[in-house]
Amino acid sequence: KIASANMSDIQTVRVFHILCKSTASRNPISRRTNKQITMAPEEAEAELRKILADQLLPLQGDGNALFEKFREIASMRSDCGSFQAGGDLGQFGRGQMQAPFEEASFALGVGEMTQEPVLTDSGWHLLMRIE
Repeated sequence: KIASANMSDIQTVRVFHILCKSTASRNPISRRTNKQITMAPEEAEAELRKILADQLLPLQGDGNALFEKFREIASMRSDCGSFQAGGDLGQFGRGQMQAPFEEASFALGVGEMTQEPVLTDSGWHLLMRIE
């Protein structure tokens, strides 16, 4: 019998994300459009909740379709420079990301997506862990 890995034993994860910045973001300029962000924090959160409910949650259970749709949305909507890579942040370890982002990333199992937006100083995020 193989014991499942304890979540605290995980050293690195690979996460894709969709970032929706707002006027409260620490750097309120979209890396996708290079324009100043004018969206209020509540609007940014609401937009991600709508994307989650309308486009992503219906695909849960079909990992490949969910992952492809997540990447497509990140490419078209994310305000992070990772939009060019479909939201791919690559692998990272503990202590490399803002605390709420790190906690959410390491809490996800491989192939899982956050079920609600995560707030950091950068803005609101949806995350999907692939490694």
